Amino acid sequence: MIPDVSIAVVTGGGSGIGRALCRRLAKDGVTVVVADLNEAAAKSVASEIGGHGFGVDVGDERALAGMIDHIESSLGPIDLFASNAGVVFGDGPGGAASADGGLVDVDDRWQTSWQVNVMAHVYAARALIPRMVARGGGYLVNTVSAAGILSSIGDAAYSTTKHAAQGFAEAVAIRHGDEGIRVSVICPQAVATSMLDLAASKGASGSAFGGADLDGIATPEEIADCTVAGVAEGRFLITPHPQVVGYFQNKAGNYDRWIGGMRKLRRTLVSEA
Repeated sequence: MIPDVSIAVVTGGGSGIGRALCRRLAKDGVTVVVADLNEAAAKSVASEIGGHGFGVDVGDERALAGMIDHIESSLGPIDLFASNAGVVFGDGPGGAASADGGLVDVDDRWQTSWQVNVMAHVYAARALIPRMVARGGGYLVNTVSAAGILSSIGDAAYSTTKHAAQGFAEAVAIRHGDEGIRVSVICPQAVATSMLDLAASKGASGSAFGGADLDGIATPEEIADCTVAGVAEGRFLITPHPQVVGYFQNKAGNYDRWIGGMRKLRRTLVSEA
């Protein structure tokens, strides 16, 4: 249970990690607002847990800010905001810099990834930090992924934007921590969600998870439990897969060796596809 949390918002709450986090928070007695691009999914989860469902495009600042205004005026102050929504496409035929997506048809996977995986976090913080500071504090919980501190074989846009999301969360924690704003980032590897199913359906060479499933696939419920425990303890970096910390240390200890190892892993994945 997370102290001092009465109202929480979870984006991407209609499925996967977001849905599991909504269920866990509601079980702990929190009033949960389920937000998702798929309004029907959001309302279905909300109905199940006795919460409130909203359809929202988190990459649209006006829409996200409008939802936050509505929640705070009708339900009360938001104590915890979990920016969990994310997108993954995979590298297109053009490679790392290609605009097209390898897993999903998209006009420009880079722009979409930037809006959802990065700017949605910025928009939420922009709307909430002044309010939270004025009332003495609050929690921002951002789902980043292990790709944000390691890398992601097969999806340059995902890896890059997750690094940016990690950097933004660090900046918020440094700048606003003394004002009562607590920040946690969730950095799991492979999780049994539709993202993994999508990647697997295209084969290893197109997987945005870069073989992370070789280390074990966690359930959304395990991620939710780990998240609640980490936030309750006030931890910034929450790593449901413990081995991620070791990989991160190896990366920092010898960057060139780590890059070489990732190239080798990529060759293995491509040859097995």
